[in-house]
Amino acid sequence: DGQSLIETAVFLPLLILLIAYAIDFGYFFFVAVNLATATRGAAEYSVQGYNAPGQTSLPPAGPMSNSASIAGLASADLAGLASYATATSVQVCTKQIGVTSNGVAECTAYGSSGGSYTPARDPEAPTFVLQRVDVTYTVQPPIPLHFFSLPLLPALNFHRQVSMRALD
Repeated sequence: DGQSLIETAVFLPLLILLIAYAIDFGYFFFVAVNLATATRGAAEYSVQGYNAPGQTSLPPAGPMSNSASIAGLASADLAGLASYATATSVQVCTKQIGVTSNGVAECTAYGSSGGSYTPARDPEAPTFVLQRVDVTYTVQPPIPLHFFSLPLLPALNFHRQVSMRALD
């Protein structure tokens, strides 16, 4: 009986640690999937707009509070994540904002301060303009584990970008 108590005292904390890391890993995977689909959906919406590719007006870039905007759609797709409103940054590059002299779409950022990314020029400009949506989400582990005052798993920044071509 003394041997089984020692084994339990050794393996129980390890088992709890493994379960906590499994939950954190599952949440990170959930965030990555949501981030990929939110970015893809927002980029597709930036090119197609409200109804069909043949329409003349493109949706506005932002703000995130406007559900009819590109940044608002990306934000709404991430609404199921914990603390998405304070941890999400969306950069939208669209010809709706404007196009530079060398054919690159102008960009604007919404949400918390995230990185600023430079879009590429479409290889078939000026016939096409490359629309781009960059979403950055700061992930806090759902089960924060600390060893003394040091976190065992730090906050992570997930970044996804999708570029699609819009006919100019």
